Amino acid sequence: MSNRVHLVRVVAKYKKVIIITSAVIVLQLIFGWDAKFFIINIIWLLV
Repeated sequence: MSNRVHLVRVVAKYKKVIIITSAVIVLQLIFGWDAKFFIINIIWLLV
């Protein structure tokens, strides 16, 4: 039970990053994979 509570807290803390990263990946798959664009977006998220 404690692990689940910890997981929920981690997801809540990083919810915005998870949503943005998922959206970037989905858009990349829909409009065509561009590695340079993907790397730039991931770096932007991590800063």
